[in-house]
Amino acid sequence: MKKRPASRLLVVDPQDRVLLFNFKFDKGPLKGRDIWATVGGGLEPGESFKEAARRELLEETGINEPVGEVIHVGRAVFQTPSGEMVDAEDHFFLVTVSDSKIDYSNHTELETQVMREHHWWTRKELETTSLTVFPENILEILEPYLPRNA
Repeated sequence: MKKRPASRLLVVDPQDRVLLFNFKFDKGPLKGRDIWATVGGGLEPGESFKEAARRELLEETGINEPVGEVIHVGRAVFQTPSGEMVDAEDHFFLVTVSDSKIDYSNHTELETQVMREHHWWTRKELETTSLTVFPENILEILEPYLPRNA
């Protein structure tokens, strides 16, 4: 199984909401899957986790804010849209933004096909949703950074 180092971003707005994108797959090995996930993706050759985090943040959201240090490292085994199984080492970065505006103009062709919408999730929404959210332990990761009443 291929190793996949990746950077993921926990983007929090001034209302203490967390940004997630809805990924829906209409074809291929993931057909029918519907997931809400953080911003992020795999490292490019020679890229550090922090460099990948900055690149992914700008590409997927249009947000050009500083990226802090890693707040969590996790592992996930999953199937990519091409059908390949990967073992991902995900480094999570917290990014606090001053504005909740999102720009889709830098999305890749694949992102345009599968990233259907975004939503700024409250803690309560994350606690009560029956939808699939990645990472599954997002509230645990955000616990020190997200107020209880958010």
